[in-house]
Amino acid sequence: MARGKRRPPLGHRRLELDELHAILERAKAAALSEEDREKLKAAVDTLAFLTRELEAKGVSIQRLRKLLFGASTEKTSQVVGNGSGGTTGSGAAPEVAEAAAERSTTTDRDEPTEEKRKGHGRNAATAYRGAQRRPVPHDSLEHGDGCPDCKRGRVYAKEPSPLVRVEGMAPLQATVYERERLRCNLCGKVFTAESPPGMGDAKYDETVHAMIGLLKYGCGLPFHRIERLQRGMGIPLPAATQWELVHGASKLLEIPYEELVRQAAQGEVVHNDDTTMKILELEAQSAPEARSDQGAEKETEPGGRTGVFTSGIVSTNGGQQIALFFTGRKHAGENLSALLANRAAALPPPIQMCDALSHNTAGGFDTILANCNAHARRRFVDVADSFPKECRHVLETLRDVYRNDGDAKAREMSPQQRLRFHQAESAPLMDGLEQWLQAQLDQHKVEPNSGLGDAIGYMRKHWQALTLFLRVPGAPLDNNICERALKKAILHRKNALFYKTQNGARVGDVFMSLIHTAELCKADTFDYLVALQRRHREVAESPSQWMPWNYRETLARLGPGPDPPG
Repeated sequence: MARGKRRPPLGHRRLELDELHAILERAKAAALSEEDREKLKAAVDTLAFLTRELEAKGVSIQRLRKLLFGASTEKTSQVVGNGSGGTTGSGAAPEVAEAAAERSTTTDRDEPTEEKRKGHGRNAATAYRGAQRRPVPHDSLEHGDGCPDCKRGRVYAKEPSPLVRVEGMAPLQATVYERERLRCNLCGKVFTAESPPGMGDAKYDETVHAMIGLLKYGCGLPFHRIERLQRGMGIPLPAATQWELVHGASKLLEIPYEELVRQAAQGEVVHNDDTTMKILELEAQSAPEARSDQGAEKETEPGGRTGVFTSGIVSTNGGQQIALFFTGRKHAGENLSALLANRAAALPPPIQMCDALSHNTAGGFDTILANCNAHARRRFVDVADSFPKECRHVLETLRDVYRNDGDAKAREMSPQQRLRFHQAESAPLMDGLEQWLQAQLDQHKVEPNSGLGDAIGYMRKHWQALTLFLRVPGAPLDNNICERALKKAILHRKNALFYKTQNGARVGDVFMSLIHTAELCKADTFDYLVALQRRHREVAESPSQWMPWNYRETLARLGPGPDPPG
């Protein structure tokens, strides 16, 4: 049967089991009649049809179960068990099988053996970077005093013994300054004490804007939940006020956000993907209005696009990672096209990592395309229950490739060294896998329309993009970093459900981009957002000096800024 085609629906014909047995008996004695052949052919076609449908339904039920309850893990040992089989199953190239057998004598083929990490799992005192430090002197001894125990020696200072005390409090604190007032009993003039230094007339400090933005767009807490939490702590903060605060702060954060966009466009590797989102303002528009507002997209979607998406783009350059979010009617490829319009003309095309959906490559831009091996692998995970032996071979081969990539990262190899390492260690594995995939279909071992056939077909179709890491320095194996970034948007969608307006979505994109980029750079996110607001004039003058990876050096060079109130 040709790939991708199904037989036409079978006509209704009732065949008893005894009748089929009789046909088989007659086949032993003589050639079957035309009528018997038609009956037997109908029975075989029905069996094949039911088998395909059951496999497809099984995969669908598996996916539904994972969507509802989540997959605990997709480790190879959990998907296909701990049985033998390895990557040396039938169809593997001899040299690959020999190399795999040699490795299996020195390493556990199922899971690597890891030493149990030392420690009790609790955070050390040094982990509390934001905690106040209060020295506690000894109640009876000082440096240089005589030892009260041996009576002969003297005591000298050592490293302090830390004791951590964690206290609960509201995310947003408030202080009521009760300024003294005095009134003249003769003229009636009232004299009021001055406000504390640095407080000014602002009711809300920059730390409030940063905290609300971090709770809302970094942790997924909707405004109404923050309002309820603050009310329970005796410090009311209405949801409407929260929106006004983050909206006002976003105007100051636009400049560093635009600088992130500019620097991300110069990246060596760009990851992109998108997820669905909801903006009530766009949903309220009629279809003609939506098409008129999105003229450029009308060319892409002749019928007019009604969906709303949040695109995630993660750009890596020189060891730094930048995460950007764009919410609207555009797909990930179109947003990437707009981003790369800021790229310097002298730079070569970047490596683009994404899955094989056309939405991720739609747009007029030039990149070196790489596809995600994790997406290809997941197709085999979905059908592993129906085809355990075949899926084991694929999953264990990819597992060894990922182990090689992990070794390259652990040894801090340069892109060129990593490429040579993969060409030596991973290329034989991938070549053997390609031969095995081809043999499954060429030798009719797998039905092309089955779940396994679909997984094999996907991998063969995108083989060049899936194996770019064997030919181009710096090409990643998967798009997992972008998938993790999109969890910010998904968390917001699950909790807040929607954005009300396009302006609200823009504010969310700005905050999410700055927050997640700071997290990727292991910067103090809250401190970074506060610094951008308090030093916004210096940020506007030189935004490139206020990125998450260098703002602390800039602060140290400029010296202390405005004092916080109180």
